[in-house]
Amino acid sequence: MAVLVTGGAGYIGSHTVKKLTENGFDVVVLDNLSRGHRKAVPDNVHFEKTDLLDEAGLKKAIRKYNIDSVIHFAAFAYVGESVENPGLYYQNNVVGSFNLIKVINELGIKKFVFSSTCSIYGNPENVPISENEPPNPINPYARTKYMIENILSDFETAHGLKYAALRYFNAAGDSDDASIGESHDPEPHLIPLVLFTALGKRDSIKIYGDDYETPDGTCIRDYIHVNDLADAHIKALQYIEKGDSTIINLGTGNGYSVKEIIDAARKITGKEIKSEIVGRRAGDPAILVADNKKAKELLDWKPKYNLERILETAWNWHKNQKY
Repeated sequence: MAVLVTGGAGYIGSHTVKKLTENGFDVVVLDNLSRGHRKAVPDNVHFEKTDLLDEAGLKKAIRKYNIDSVIHFAAFAYVGESVENPGLYYQNNVVGSFNLIKVINELGIKKFVFSSTCSIYGNPENVPISENEPPNPINPYARTKYMIENILSDFETAHGLKYAALRYFNAAGDSDDASIGESHDPEPHLIPLVLFTALGKRDSIKIYGDDYETPDGTCIRDYIHVNDLADAHIKALQYIEKGDSTIINLGTGNGYSVKEIIDAARKITGKEIKSEIVGRRAGDPAILVADNKKAKELLDWKPKYNLERILETAWNWHKNQKY
């Protein structure tokens, strides 16, 4: 029996594929390569270049293999882009996911792990953020993820689909051997942008506001290594084998400010890394940190990577980025 990984040529998807193969799983990657990289998928892994919007092609691709379960990453994930072009996000993320869920239901596949997001919480009232925090998505990207969670819940009620929706905090870091890593165009994430500055690819790193109610005035986020996320997906698959569905936050429970990330990167890289303070971005909460008790209890999962190791693996990748 094989695990279907949609978006398996993307950042988190490719690291999860690597972990799955290392743990003896038979893996089938499905990706349209619009934002993923074929080089991120091992040659010995089954690969299908297929778009989730092509329902007939999707069904044909899945029928070729003895698929037992699905891990669904394939989605567009730029908040700014979703605000500028919401139609693109509702079509790609919601319609594509619905097609996938519909097809696997028709084919009798009942186990589904979903790549969701802590953005669903919007500007939370309580920090650290537990799964009891009311959803309040404030941009189209987050709304698409919440819609998909609701579709999964409805398919569980009607058809017995079992799912785990994993709400990530800030994915970061790269593979320990620097064989695969983070490669976005454009790159939206803080840690790669800081390291691009260290490499001379940027003149400086912008800090969006230094007047937040935090110790140093800059926003605080919970950075979790991509390999820890990959491990959680494997444990989530094992959890739904028991016949239960769940929604789980994935974070370290520790927060670091923008200035702390830059200072830590200076130590790791030995570079100056010039920064500049600019105006706040609309909608940036001061603090987003996970309460990860549920993940620890239900999945027997615990993050292994600290901030120093996150930055070390990212630096090793970006110094000699392969794709």
